[in-house]
Amino acid sequence: MSTAQVERVELDQLTCWRIRVAGSELLVAQQGAQILGYRQGEQPPLIWLSPDAAYRAGQSVRGGVPICWPWFGRHPSESGWPSHGWARLSEEWQLLACDWGEQGVQLLWQLELCDWTLRLEAALGETLALHLVTRHQDIEPCQLSHALHAYWRISDVSRVALLGLDGASGHDLLTRADCRQEGELRIEDGCHRIFRHTGVLQLQDLPWQRRLAIDTRGGANSVVWHPGSRPLTEVGWNESLGFLCVEAASCGPDSLCLAPGEEGVLTLRASLAR
Repeated sequence: MSTAQVERVELDQLTCWRIRVAGSELLVAQQGAQILGYRQGEQPPLIWLSPDAAYRAGQSVRGGVPICWPWFGRHPSESGWPSHGWARLSEEWQLLACDWGEQGVQLLWQLELCDWTLRLEAALGETLALHLVTRHQDIEPCQLSHALHAYWRISDVSRVALLGLDGASGHDLLTRADCRQEGELRIEDGCHRIFRHTGVLQLQDLPWQRRLAIDTRGGANSVVWHPGSRPLTEVGWNESLGFLCVEAASCGPDSLCLAPGEEGVLTLRASLAR
């Protein structure tokens, strides 16, 4: 069994952990329980992180896997509240467990906020598996939207294809119109589509000769996002070519309504196709 090396590191204002085991390396921040990077052996990283990312308290780090919770996008009524909710900005996450073995590393994070308890289980080995559980403990039903907003590292967004969405219907947030995917999805000048479809999607990257299998079946939606030529904070044009967001989510009309004591669950898995 490989021995893990666990190192606490301070990146500007954020406390992070770097975990190395069996040739793989994981970087995760306490703020937001946000995975910032993951690499398997000598392969290019699976997770993209902006080289110009700012590590400041109360500000989401550009890249990694931010947790969007308990709403997705802008809040429907409170314009001053942060986009994508509080979870990704909170420093109140507690690391309850960090274990490793032949299958890789397992992390357990928990956030308690008002009448909510949020847990993130992360397993990182040959497969990256994220399991987000929300427990609602108020006396009234409550609406919940959530997403695991993964930035996947790729060679060049103009040269990759996403397979597995053929025939899927959804909503295009750029054109503000319903859409239906035909064939493979390629990014021309930006994309922000929420598909009412989940399953195993294949992110095919011919320049790197690899295929990433992304399983979004843990939610109601698969979300695909890239800014295209639109300016993005902390990201230069060349750097923006190196990622594509493919997310598991339940949002918009597919948001959850949790009864008191009920749980909302979201999962996302990814592995290199062999």
